[in-house]
Amino acid sequence: MQASNDLSVRAESVWKIYPQEPAPVEAVRGVTLDVATGDFVALAGPSGSGKTTLLNMLGGLTRPTRGAVRLRGIELADLSAAALARVRLEHVGFVFQAYNLLPVLSALENAEFTLLLRGVPEDERRRRVLDLFGRIGMAGMEDRRPAKLSGGQQQRVAVARAVVGRPAIVLADEPTANLDSVTSEALLDVMEQLNRVERTTFVFATHDPRVMQRARRLVRLVDGVIASDERTAPVQGV
Repeated sequence: MQASNDLSVRAESVWKIYPQEPAPVEAVRGVTLDVATGDFVALAGPSGSGKTTLLNMLGGLTRPTRGAVRLRGIELADLSAAALARVRLEHVGFVFQAYNLLPVLSALENAEFTLLLRGVPEDERRRRVLDLFGRIGMAGMEDRRPAKLSGGQQQRVAVARAVVGRPAIVLADEPTANLDSVTSEALLDVMEQLNRVERTTFVFATHDPRVMQRARRLVRLVDGVIASDERTAPVQGV
């Protein structure tokens, strides 16, 4: 499988239709979207606009009803479930609205989990996570399990897990939800630094003005289609 060096992800005429009575729901309708390596993109729109569904299709979590998604040049529809899981592990960081932390693991163990799956040595895993926790206000909370963390703290652990492995692309669904303004800005600072230094690509599904202001490209969705696509700054590294 040959990966592309200049295009992180491409959705080509993708549809997502959910069977439902009395009529099917067309969550995403014929969207084509190219995201270049090093971009910092916000998918914005009201609830029900299709932004989360599109984000999940870009990461291979949801298969489109019609159309194609290519992640770093790899056609996701061609992959088995195991191969798709491997591509996601190696190339993608996810931030979920529901956090998806493992309740039996500590904050530190949750944050380092993808590094563990990749086979990164323990000392290196701990060094990376502790450094990141210090930058996002989680120092001293490493041993707490999710049940002992606030929603905002769980969100910070989820963001740390997504970015600590320095993936090629991070897909973040409302990453600043439940966070105060200071913590939100700190997390966005970390993401912008990764984007600038590592050329990590970021795509956010959001309705937070703070994220939209930081984005260098703002894609607005309405009723499952792209209503506008505006670039406010060049792609990082281009």
